[in-house]
Amino acid sequence: MDSLINHPVIITVFTIVIIVMLLLDLGVLNKKSHAISNKEAAFWSVLWISLAMGFSAIIYKYMGFEKFAQFQGAYWIEKALSVDNLFVFILVFGYFNVAKESQHKVLFWGVLGALIFRAIFIFSGVWILNYTYLPEMTLFGYDVKINYLLTIFGIILIVAGFKSWFSHSEDDGDKDFSKSPGSKLVHKFFKVSTKFDGDKFFTIENGVKMATPLLVVVTIIEFTDLLFAVDSIPAIFAIAPDDPFILYTSNIFAILGLRSLYFLLANFMYMFSRLHYGLALILGFIGVKMIIAPFIHISSLTSLLVVGSVLVISVIWSLLFPIKK
Repeated sequence: MDSLINHPVIITVFTIVIIVMLLLDLGVLNKKSHAISNKEAAFWSVLWISLAMGFSAIIYKYMGFEKFAQFQGAYWIEKALSVDNLFVFILVFGYFNVAKESQHKVLFWGVLGALIFRAIFIFSGVWILNYTYLPEMTLFGYDVKINYLLTIFGIILIVAGFKSWFSHSEDDGDKDFSKSPGSKLVHKFFKVSTKFDGDKFFTIENGVKMATPLLVVVTIIEFTDLLFAVDSIPAIFAIAPDDPFILYTSNIFAILGLRSLYFLLANFMYMFSRLHYGLALILGFIGVKMIIAPFIHISSLTSLLVVGSVLVISVIWSLLFPIKK
């Protein structure tokens, strides 16, 4: 089967675009910390989505519709699941009283960590999947080759979908983030100041170098992303289990657009108050798809249509019947 690894030009284009955008973001446009306006956030959100769609068009031209549908499916699944991350970001920033001028820097370094950890998860995951197939057998009248890891992932996603339907991130509103694993990790290795020093991660107090609360916040954001990856990475394995490059490129475009989306939607989260129902259905659908894959093949196009339809319906539902909390 054709894989993105067989198209070095496309991978080169992806690498150049990501590096240039990150350097432009950190070194030029946001060299000085400032509060991100809705206009600026909207511009960057549209730009990142446009880049993702443009990259998918290149995939369509050189690799065909199937790979295009796989990229789109993985991208929108990751994008949808990442929206739940936004609510946690709001809670963390509010808990530590992080200045708006410093929030972009926190999310930027959080994204850089995600680039590394997602690569580890995706490429190692695809490699492991190749060694978790059971011998071919006849089951329910089908000659099947079951991958027990994908089956386990499917069950995990169904359970996660069930939990998402009956609970929401708002339940964490009273959570003490100072006791979270990320906070404990920083306190274990550094002395932590009780005061911020602008957007610095370290400061000097009484001649002693100390970490600032901003470093604690970055570490908590990284741990939060790792926890959410437990759901999102297995979910996209159902889309293209044999092509880690499709999964990684779609994942990174979705993650990089998350920062600007945060600033755009931070004051309008009620517009997505019903989204967790849609996410529950998507997780359940992907979980079922993984389990029945040896018996019934659900195409990438069908998966894309299901995911897209559920997202649109859940957002419209949120807009018509918002829950303002």
